[in-house]
Amino acid sequence: MLKSPSSPNSGLRRIGGLLAQTLGLTALASLAIPGVAQAQADGWQPSDDDSLLFELKSGNFRLGDGVRGYQTPAGVCVDLGDMIMALDIPVRLDKKSRRATGWVFAESETLTIDREAGMVQTMNNKASLPQGAIFDAPEGWCVDSKTLSAWMGVTLRPDLSNATLFLETDRKLPFMAALERRARAQSVKPSAAFDLSTLPQSRTPYEMWRTPSFDGVASMAVRNEAGKPASVVTRFELFAAGEIAGASFDARLASDAKGMPESLRVRAYRADPQGGLLGPLGATQIAMGDVFSMTTPLVAQNTAGRGAFITNRPLDMPASFDRTSFRGDLPDGWDAELYRNGALIAFSQSRDDGRYEFVDVQLFYGRNDFEVVLYGPQGQVRRERQTMPVGSGSIPAKQTYYWAGAVQNGHDLIRLGQGPPGEDRSDHGWHLALGLERGLDKRTSAALSLHSMILDRRRRSYAEAALRRALGPALVEVALANQFSGGKGQALRLQALGQFGDANIGLESVWVQGNFQSDQVDRDLRARHALTLNHGLKFGEEFIPITAEARHSRYAGGTSVTELMARLSFNIKGLNVTTELNWNKATLLKDDRLDAIVRGNLRLGDVRLRGEARYRIKPDPTFDSAALVADWKMSDRSSLRGEIGYDVGQDRARVGLGYVRQFDQFALSGSAEVASDGSMAAGLNLAFSFGPDPRDGHMRFSNEKLAANGQAMALVFHDRNNDGVRQSDEPGAADVALTAGQSLSDMVTDARGMAVVDGLRPFQPVMIGIDADSLSDPLVQPALPGRVVTPRPGVAARIELPLVSAGEVEGTLLNANGDDLGELIFGELFVGPHRTA
Repeated sequence: MLKSPSSPNSGLRRIGGLLAQTLGLTALASLAIPGVAQAQADGWQPSDDDSLLFELKSGNFRLGDGVRGYQTPAGVCVDLGDMIMALDIPVRLDKKSRRATGWVFAESETLTIDREAGMVQTMNNKASLPQGAIFDAPEGWCVDSKTLSAWMGVTLRPDLSNATLFLETDRKLPFMAALERRARAQSVKPSAAFDLSTLPQSRTPYEMWRTPSFDGVASMAVRNEAGKPASVVTRFELFAAGEIAGASFDARLASDAKGMPESLRVRAYRADPQGGLLGPLGATQIAMGDVFSMTTPLVAQNTAGRGAFITNRPLDMPASFDRTSFRGDLPDGWDAELYRNGALIAFSQSRDDGRYEFVDVQLFYGRNDFEVVLYGPQGQVRRERQTMPVGSGSIPAKQTYYWAGAVQNGHDLIRLGQGPPGEDRSDHGWHLALGLERGLDKRTSAALSLHSMILDRRRRSYAEAALRRALGPALVEVALANQFSGGKGQALRLQALGQFGDANIGLESVWVQGNFQSDQVDRDLRARHALTLNHGLKFGEEFIPITAEARHSRYAGGTSVTELMARLSFNIKGLNVTTELNWNKATLLKDDRLDAIVRGNLRLGDVRLRGEARYRIKPDPTFDSAALVADWKMSDRSSLRGEIGYDVGQDRARVGLGYVRQFDQFALSGSAEVASDGSMAAGLNLAFSFGPDPRDGHMRFSNEKLAANGQAMALVFHDRNNDGVRQSDEPGAADVALTAGQSLSDMVTDARGMAVVDGLRPFQPVMIGIDADSLSDPLVQPALPGRVVTPRPGVAARIELPLVSAGEVEGTLLNANGDDLGELIFGELFVGPHRTA
């Protein structure tokens, strides 16, 4: 705190200030005397003599920057505008129309004040505006504190002697939870950005064997379709992750509709974000088994199959600077949604191969935040987040990246069943590829790759080169590919991404000569040109992204296809809606089609609504289909799902209901569905995870995904000798909350000082620390800010977090004769082997 320089009169000024404050408080107190208040009741108007300035407090928290008010004959009134700002509640105060509308602490707690009509409505209760409830003050509406308390469902208690307005309530209001999170975050988040590599690290060495963790789903359903006998469908899926022979492994076993094992995918791999694999090769990832191949601008797409892959590229780096793909496991009956920067851009339903994929998703210049949300048939929700920046520093200068792979597309390592009926395996040959990327300077990079693959039953070989350059706020890439076997031809591609103000622009042009054909270039394509524009329109305080894309393709024989797409997305107060128009016209086929799709998400209290509607505008305007799903979170442990849908092509309407219950060890759900064609279905679903308990080595069950995510087991102990290592006589600390990254974990240490943090993102460094606010003794503090771990799927990292005494004074206790009685520590006395407070 800064202090003014002292002066001879400073003491007199301080005494005078205290005297003035005392007189002021005495005057305020006198106004509160009932006789005085009654004398001023008639014709009272706010004046400077009655003005007050309160500090608004709730518990130990200070809210806002002060609330103005007045001493009235009946009590105290406070400025409504100041209260709205201090509590950050969505109430709109319109002084011209003399109305206030909005809601207080929940959307259901609506509040409407109409002074012209002399009416006030809180939720469904409508009443006349009480006499003397609102005064017109120079600052605005001054509302009686008792009346405002009733409207808001809290108690506002003015303390005139301390100039404080206390907000009291028996429930935890939203702003209270936010303040608690901020207060705790102050002890977790540093005051400035920091590099995790500079903090204490905790390594988890690979072992010859780590018992895997398992994620499992088992379901059984009875279906009775119209005109057909009832059938029973039984499915299961089991995913495992562990370590063997110094490497990570994962395996996915899935069944067919009869409960018989159909596919088994197995992968053994090592991943190191620091690039410490294979010595001088500096690999970041080595994988064998069921792997994914790389994508390139003109030749290869990202595909899955059995084989091997190695690279030193960063684990989270996209294969292409302008596009990326997302693939993963999607159990039967699940849906997947893809969000980019908060806008819903794609939707995928479950397929026969048990995977979801979003291919060639466009990236914007700058930051791209993606989220894949998976929805289960009984209300399960999984989220996978990833950030992909696009800019001039995608490949550092003088840095060389390499990758190599051999993948048999479409083949699982171990195939147990016959596969989907009618499956075409003609292109499921081996794809061999090798690639190099080099940063020439800070703004320029080059790439070269070689490929050999099966396409249309013929083996084809390619060489591809690309040059990338940052030009101002844009990134430009020129790629050239040559096919020299299985047909000869060339392809040239020009791609540019740029950001100009709030607009993102993408340009692409492809020219093809000869018989060039690849995963990325269709057969007989001669030219393709595309323009994409994404712009955020400001609507009030929100930005609404609008995306428009035009694409024109020309093929051999004179056929040309023109495609136009427009997408509008917005997310306002929990309402996320995406509207998409798609127009497609082929010249020779005389096909002219225009479709409209609307998808949306909305949260209403504890209810989450998801819906989709499809409408064909041209030709023959037709409503195609619609579906609406409502998930009601009844409690922290249970939820209810309702679903309705209609398909015009099948002339079929359906209604479904599901219930899910979360237990500590598993989740159990049931569902039932009926349709207008007479078909019915009912089923049960069991989701569970189990694996070794890192605290004692025993088996534990959980409703968390132990195999898909990482874990960390923390031991919090009192470090008596300050060496940072737990000794046998150093006890664990119970009831201590942990932090994971920038957020709090819901795990608290047990009596042994142990706690397990689940749900960590694999291969992403995260700091596990101690929430200092959870420590009962203020003289005990964490010795370290935390330890950084790099989680691996299905494996629990083990860390030790010491606690030390803070602000101790040490010395030796002597008696009157000078004899040593023991060591003295401030707050605790050690006498020989005994310890006394």
